[in-house]
Amino acid sequence: MINGVFQRTVDALKRLPGIGPKTAQRLGFYLLKMPEAEVVSIAQAIVDLKAKIRFCPVCQNMTEHALCEICADPTRDRSRIVVVEEPSTLYAIERTGEYRGLYHVLLGAISPLDGVTPDDIKSKELLDRLGGDQVQEVIMATDPNIEGEATALYLTRLIKPLGVKVTRLAYGIPVGIDLEYADDVTLIKSLEGRREL
Repeated sequence: MINGVFQRTVDALKRLPGIGPKTAQRLGFYLLKMPEAEVVSIAQAIVDLKAKIRFCPVCQNMTEHALCEICADPTRDRSRIVVVEEPSTLYAIERTGEYRGLYHVLLGAISPLDGVTPDDIKSKELLDRLGGDQVQEVIMATDPNIEGEATALYLTRLIKPLGVKVTRLAYGIPVGIDLEYADDVTLIKSLEGRREL
């Protein structure tokens, strides 16, 4: 029933992940009520995002500079690389403040059903980084789902012959949960990943 500019805006918003038709329409109405300066500010931020952000040529993290801040930091432990699917996972790990090594962002995960092959992720760039003796350990931090497991397994098969240690993030029971509510797979993975106290 609504055509023109408003419908084009709703259709554009629907292309964002997690935004369905009703949410897109609600956002469209909300944008209409906002002061023009705020809407222009949002629009400019999106334009700047596409114009100024690129992927680090070393680790594929987002950056506005020649290298991302992590790759450019000489105090980082260069003997370890955590492999993640997306920059958002990198930032989640960084928030903990516990890891001071390097990262490699794959920008996806192998998913044959979705047409994503090993050539579509940044696996070659990761292997190129493992050429010298500097990297001693690669820590797989791909998502704990079918695609993430397939990606970790594929990369492990490529990395092991290079003599680099490959580890996987532990799976387990979240802190604060009652064990009776944990699913079977989580309990199995927790038992497998147990450690000595």
